[in-house]
Amino acid sequence: VQLVESGGGSVQAGGSLTLSCAASGYTYRNGCMGWFRQAPGKEREGVAIIDSDGSTGYEDSVKGRFTISRDNAKNTIYLQMNNLKPEDTGVYYCAAEVFPCRSYSDYAEHWGQGTQVTVS
Repeated sequence: VQLVESGGGSVQAGGSLTLSCAASGYTYRNGCMGWFRQAPGKEREGVAIIDSDGSTGYEDSVKGRFTISRDNAKNTIYLQMNNLKPEDTGVYYCAAEVFPCRSYSDYAEHWGQGTQVTVS
C-alpha cells in the first residue's frame, strides 16, 4: 500500500498551498479518501473527506477556504488550501478507506507518511 503525499511547505498567513496524495496497492472497499492533520500537542483531526461519488465534507474551521478533489483516473486526491492561518499549521496526512466517510471520522485503513504545513 502506498499513499504518497506532496505539496507541503511553509507559507505566510493568507497564502495558499495544494497538497496531493497518490494512492496505490490496496483493496477498494468504500473508496472514501481524506485529509487529516495533527498540530503540535494536539490530537489528529479530520480536515476534509471525499467519497467515491465525489461528495465532500469539511471540518468547520476550513469550510470556504479548503477544497478537496479527486482524479479517479490517477487515484489521486488533492487539497487546495487558501487563506491559510497559523492555526492550520501541522502535519497533514492522506488517508484511504475512511470509515465512516465523514469529516469527523478518525478511522482509516491506510495512511500516508504525512507532510508538514507551516503557516506563519
